[in-house]
Amino acid sequence: MDDYRGVPVSAIPPSVLNGTVPPSRYCFEHPDYDVLCDHVGSFYSYRIDIAANAAFLGLFAASLLGYAAVIVARRGRGLAFGLAMILGLVCEVLGYAGRVMSWRNRWDENGFLMQICCLTIGPAFMAAGLYLCLRRIVTAFGPENSRIPPEYYTRIFIPCDVVSLVLQATGGGMAAVAFHGSRSATTGTNIMIAGLSFQVFTLLCFIAASVDFALRTHRRQHQHQHQLDGNATHHDPRLVRMRQTLRFRLFLGALALATFCILWRSAFRVAELSEGWSGPIIGKQGLFIGFEGVLIVVAVYALNIFHPVLCAPELFEVGGGLKGVWGFRRKGASNDASERGHKVEGSGESSG
Repeated sequence: MDDYRGVPVSAIPPSVLNGTVPPSRYCFEHPDYDVLCDHVGSFYSYRIDIAANAAFLGLFAASLLGYAAVIVARRGRGLAFGLAMILGLVCEVLGYAGRVMSWRNRWDENGFLMQICCLTIGPAFMAAGLYLCLRRIVTAFGPENSRIPPEYYTRIFIPCDVVSLVLQATGGGMAAVAFHGSRSATTGTNIMIAGLSFQVFTLLCFIAASVDFALRTHRRQHQHQHQLDGNATHHDPRLVRMRQTLRFRLFLGALALATFCILWRSAFRVAELSEGWSGPIIGKQGLFIGFEGVLIVVAVYALNIFHPVLCAPELFEVGGGLKGVWGFRRKGASNDASERGHKVEGSGESSG
C-alpha cells in the first residue's frame, strides 16, 4: 500500500497526483526517483541487497561451469547426475539474474517473475541428482543389503521428483500470469506449496531409505566380521577398494550435507509461501539469503568439490550410463562386470 506521508506535495509528479498515472507505473519508469518511490509499494517488501544477490549469481555460474567441465573432462561419465545439477544451476543463475534486475528496478515485473519461477524449481533438479547417486551407492555396497533392487530407487524417486517439479512449475506459471494480470495469485501459490511439500515428503522418504540401507549394511558387516559377504558388488574388486578410500567417504558426507540443505531450504519455502506474498517471512530478506541462497550454495559446492565422478569413478564403471539409471541394461551386463572383476583379481594374484 502506498503511503505518501512525509512526501512534500511538490515532490509528487502531477500525473501521479491527479491519478493519470498509477504510482507503481511511474516508479517503474523512474525507479531512481526515491523521494516518491520509497513510499510506493513494489513487488518486494524490501530493497534487494545487490552484494548478496550478485555474489550468489557469480557463485552459481561458477558452480555450473564446474559441473560442465567434469562432464567434458571425463567424457560424459556421470552424465545424468551432471545434467540434473546443471539444469538446477541454470535455474539458479536465471533466478538471481532476475533479482539483480529487481535491484535496479523493484517495479520490473520480468525480474520478479524470473526469480519466482526459477528459484522455486531449481532445487528440484538438484534433488534428482541426489536420487541418482543412491542407486549406485547401493550397488557398491551390495544390493542384498537393500530392501528393494537398486534400480527401484530411481524408478520411485525420480518420478516423484518430476511430479514435484511439474507442480512447482505449474504453480509458478499460474502465479506469474496472475501477477501480470493484477489478479489473485492464490491458486498458483497453493499449487507451488503442494509441489514444495511433496518435494519435502520425497526427500524425507529418500533420507529414510538411505538410513535404512546404511543400518542394514552395517549390521550385515558386523555379522560377517566387518566384511561384506561374497555376493556384494558382483565380486568387483574395484568397488571393494573404493569403499575403503577417504575420497569415497567424503563424497558420502557431501551427499548427506547436500540432501540436508535442500530439505531445509524446501521446508523454508513451504513456510514462506504458506503465509502468502505479503507474509512476515517473505518480507525478511535475511531469511531468504540464509535459507534459500546460502543453503543451496553449500549443497552444490559440496558436490562440486566431492563430485561423485571424481571421488567415486568406480561407481560409474559398473552399470553406468543413462540406460543404467533405470536399470534397463541387459541382464548379462552385471555378469560381465563380475567376470571382469574376477579376471582383475586373478591377474593381481598371479603378478604378486
